[in-house]
Amino acid sequence: MKTAWRILVLNGPNLQLLGRREPGVYGSAGLADVEARLAAVAVEMGLELTCRQSNHEGMLLDWIGGVPGHFDGLVINAGAYTHSSIALRDAIAGVKVPACEVHISNVFARESFRHVSYLSAVCVGQMCGFGTDTYEWGLRALVRWLDTHVTK
Repeated sequence: MKTAWRILVLNGPNLQLLGRREPGVYGSAGLADVEARLAAVAVEMGLELTCRQSNHEGMLLDWIGGVPGHFDGLVINAGAYTHSSIALRDAIAGVKVPACEVHISNVFARESFRHVSYLSAVCVGQMCGFGTDTYEWGLRALVRWLDTHVTK
């Protein structure tokens, strides 16, 4: 019997403000709501899920560095670090664990600086623009990718 996929969900800066910060862009659901929904999806899909959030780039780097041997995949909303952190890009590339980049808003319909992602080239896919549902769909897409590309 195949063991459960172990997935780490990382959230970057300001995502603890979900539900309060720019609800017209990010919606009214808080981060706890997003994590509760993902926990329900994890139960449905038979996954082991861990969710973490930090405003500190170094903490995100430490968590990514700890992925090998503990997690099979990574869902990441790096927030503004998506558009500025070569260090996060290098960490994801370095751990060689499949990752899905997610964004609540459609970053391509926003300011031009948000059109650039340092992470997307080292992720197996990207999901954006569907509000907080983006997390669920990114998680489901990553698991589908793992099911079809990785032997466990």
